[in-house]
Amino acid sequence: MDAPAGSTAATIDQPPPVADKHYDDAGAVVAALDRVYRQHITFLQERFAEFEAGTLGHRVRAVYPRARFRVGDENPAGPTASYGYADKPGLYEGTFTRLDLFRSHLTKQFRELLSNHGGTIEVGLSDIPIPLPFAFPDGMSVGDGFDAAAMTRLRRHFDMPALALMDDRIVNGEVEAEPGGIMPLALFTAPRVDYSLHRLRHYCGSGPEHFQNFVLFTNYQVYVDGFIQRAEELVRDPDSGYTAFVEPGERMLRSDGTAIGVPSARAPQMPAYHLMREGHQGITMINIGIGPSNAKTISDHVAVLRPHAWIMLGHCAGLRNTQRLGDYVLAHAYQRDDHVLDADLPVWVPIPALAEVQQALEGAVADVTGLDEVGVKRIMRTGTVASTDNRNWELREQREPDRKLSQSRAIALDMESATVAANGFRFRVPYGTLLCVSDKPLHGELKLPGMADDFYRRQVAQHLDIGFRTMERLRALPPEKLHSRKLRSFNEVPLQ
Repeated sequence: MDAPAGSTAATIDQPPPVADKHYDDAGAVVAALDRVYRQHITFLQERFAEFEAGTLGHRVRAVYPRARFRVGDENPAGPTASYGYADKPGLYEGTFTRLDLFRSHLTKQFRELLSNHGGTIEVGLSDIPIPLPFAFPDGMSVGDGFDAAAMTRLRRHFDMPALALMDDRIVNGEVEAEPGGIMPLALFTAPRVDYSLHRLRHYCGSGPEHFQNFVLFTNYQVYVDGFIQRAEELVRDPDSGYTAFVEPGERMLRSDGTAIGVPSARAPQMPAYHLMREGHQGITMINIGIGPSNAKTISDHVAVLRPHAWIMLGHCAGLRNTQRLGDYVLAHAYQRDDHVLDADLPVWVPIPALAEVQQALEGAVADVTGLDEVGVKRIMRTGTVASTDNRNWELREQREPDRKLSQSRAIALDMESATVAANGFRFRVPYGTLLCVSDKPLHGELKLPGMADDFYRRQVAQHLDIGFRTMERLRALPPEKLHSRKLRSFNEVPLQ
């Protein structure tokens, strides 16, 4: 990776070698991976300081830690979880990063793996270099005089990010091991994870350590305004269980009412707001803006954090004459006309509704509105949501879109929901969609300024309440129930 011409392994300065070691305890595995990782990023940080001082005269390299696990011929008998077991025997290997973020998640996954298959997990060094920028979890900064010539010198000494190591071949099912070859242990390689962690800070304005396990996506700032108000109230409530609220720029409101830091002076592209709870069990809301491209971009990166669920809350066009402005739409199927995932997940792949998420959403509507089953049916329809990449689809000659929407039995149309759901399916993250009808263009009912203001006042608060209540219901579920086995592919990787 970016080695200068004529360089050899003998001329590369590396940390002291680490002997492979076997562990039969999940906590010990994660601790060992963390020790190797910290040793190697510290090595890079120190050598970069030498580079800045002008005293580094050789090429250096650090590598990611790796874990290996061999599965015998006996498969586990009837595993109940979606993770922690392998579908076929063989040798599995994965690289890992930022163990501080993933300690609890990986400990649980490794523990399940050892419980199901027995044996030991081997920890050692991979041959995958750590790119220099990824050795700085909080971001790498350089002086004002750093220019193109300095970058050229930097590349002579350090490995830099290589896109060939940061693709989605594993999650897309495109990795085929040779007979007897090594198979992937996890859905993402360490460079892919590091890349997304840095992108999250860039797009969302806050570090990955603040993201919570339950994620709300929205496409309207008014939802964010309501979320901020609600989050600040909950943090100040000693009985809520929430410990802090973090907004872009990493201003943090703490439960004692004090705040540290200042909000971001310039809004990031897709700002994220984090209502924090012990063990990352709180709620993150991200304003993804408009369009399937944004929806794919941010969910591509949030996925590496392995959230327990993500939900789309937003507005949609109601397509049925019987719908009213302010009614809800619970998606149980998706017509994908967004195109951004065509190369990763063909449109013929069905995106199933997940019973646990659907039940939580429908139950939350009943909880918040206080309506019985009949009453809920009056204000909420369950059906197909169509997502398009053409914001002005209404301006096309109507026979084609009308026929497609009618044939799919779509009851609502937006630009993001199918993308969010499809990427949840692709990344094995439980997903769901609850939309609110804000206009009915097929029936001549368009949003007018005064009407929109009244709509927002009436509906956004209730819609947010439903989103919060849904996450509370999902949080109460056992992880093995929420993380559905129906999201596993053939010969799935052991760690999810």
